[in-house]
Amino acid sequence: MHPLDSMHYAKPAQAGGSARVSEAVARVIRARSGQAEAPEVKPRDPAPSRAAYKMNRLWLTPSFRFAMRRIVPVAAVLAVVGVWAANEDNRSYVSDQYVMMKSELQNRPEFMVKLMAVDGASEDLAADIREVAPVDFPISSFDLDLPAMLEQIESLDAVASAGVRVRAGGILQIDINERVPAVVWRGPQGLEMLDADGHRVASLSARMDRPDLPLIAGEGAERAVDEALGLLESASPLMNRVRGIVRVGERRWDIVLDDAQRIMLPEENPFAALAQVIAFDQAQDLLERDVRAVDMRNPNRPTLRISEAARDEFRRIKGL
Repeated sequence: MHPLDSMHYAKPAQAGGSARVSEAVARVIRARSGQAEAPEVKPRDPAPSRAAYKMNRLWLTPSFRFAMRRIVPVAAVLAVVGVWAANEDNRSYVSDQYVMMKSELQNRPEFMVKLMAVDGASEDLAADIREVAPVDFPISSFDLDLPAMLEQIESLDAVASAGVRVRAGGILQIDINERVPAVVWRGPQGLEMLDADGHRVASLSARMDRPDLPLIAGEGAERAVDEALGLLESASPLMNRVRGIVRVGERRWDIVLDDAQRIMLPEENPFAALAQVIAFDQAQDLLERDVRAVDMRNPNRPTLRISEAARDEFRRIKGL
């Protein structure tokens, strides 16, 4: 090796050795002078602590993030509200404020009802409706129990259906579909008007109060009003003499004429039997004679019942 090279490499070694010597000398001098040696500063460890690592791992869990962002704030608010509401004075204050605000809102002029209008009903029925559904005006629309009022109105016999609403202008509107009386029924309770379905409409004090309605009677007549109306319509040629129609044994009908005459119809196919009687009358004035009853209960064998005077006259003529 070249001598210069060895000298070159020797210099750093000598420099390092002299530095260590100088440092050792400095420590000896400081020790002799009573100065404490400065503590050695350790470099900061960039790795997280155990708690921070667990917290970071926990935060990566979706359920934990949801709980911390949504559930925990809500729970905290609810806890505060619960503590505040635990005080009775606070609850009373909230209740009083709610009642006062509700009353002020409901009693505003735009919510007040001042009048009642009843459409589609006769005067008597309208009076009955006002009686069963009394209202002290003015009243707030929030205080009206419309379903209960509707139930009370529809409980009236003369009401087929009804509608109740509050319309603009503070008017309680009641629309009525009134039952139309079709017959007068002489039943156990006296005279009553029935509609075409046999539903009771109203009571009647006297027959002459409704002479325009046909009279039906007999047990079970109210359950066969439609058939009775059909027979009366078929008896239109005799309508000026018809006084009523009677249900017999809940099976068949008797048509009652003036002069106490009767047309006794069969249980089955009474319309054909009635048509046969009308044809006899139109051909031979059957019902103008001294006949008490035309018995058609057996259509194949019609029978006439005549009065006592007619029988006596018949016997006299037969004897001659």
